[in-house]
Amino acid sequence: MVVPLAFGWRHLLFANWPVDADLLDAHLPNALSVQEYDGAGWLSVVPFVNVETRPRGLPARLGVRLPELNLRTYVTCDGEPGVYFFSLDAHGLSAVLGARLLHRLPYYYARMRCRWDGRRRRMEFTSRRLHPGDRPVRFEASYGPADEPFTADPGSRAEFLTERRRLYTQAADGTVRYTDVEHEPWTLRPAEVSIAENTLFEANAFDHPETDPVFYYSPGVDVVTTRSKRWDRTSPRDRRRRP
Repeated sequence: MVVPLAFGWRHLLFANWPVDADLLDAHLPNALSVQEYDGAGWLSVVPFVNVETRPRGLPARLGVRLPELNLRTYVTCDGEPGVYFFSLDAHGLSAVLGARLLHRLPYYYARMRCRWDGRRRRMEFTSRRLHPGDRPVRFEASYGPADEPFTADPGSRAEFLTERRRLYTQAADGTVRYTDVEHEPWTLRPAEVSIAENTLFEANAFDHPETDPVFYYSPGVDVVTTRSKRWDRTSPRDRRRRP
């Protein structure tokens, strides 16, 4: 049994691009279907900092700080919505190995630097993937809050892109696994963003989207997870729409 986790997610940027759903579908396990909003699938780049990362039940003071960068999309599995990760880069070799072995998540080791400038209210975030044998990834961005805070309305685009309580992944044997997450609703703000470099799309075999991105910033939430579980209610049908 994989130990459930607790941590805080801090200084998140949700950088979201609408894309053709069929392009995403080609990269998903057969059990998962692309979930669309406004007639499109979505690719999201999310840099943030994990704080107080620890097994659930341990005191927060025993946790560690780990910057992270992920590329994700939005899916359903037999109608249950969630997030599917194409890749997760993290600063911490032991954490990457643990997440790969225990949670079956596609983590990659990266060297990261992040600094919150309280005076300017900006996060400076850089990442260089160093995982042996894998495609290099470079990411550099500066981002921070703009305008007034808000909580996403039910059914809104902001809710669709942020309020997700299930994470899907595919194990080495081809089975789909999931982890549920619990946290308070996000406090969001429109974001001011400057992305100097981003090769996440190319590293995951996507062309860089030509659409205009939608940005949200959040100061963060405290999170607890369940253990990773095997999805055993999926039907064997091939749900792909490709010919």
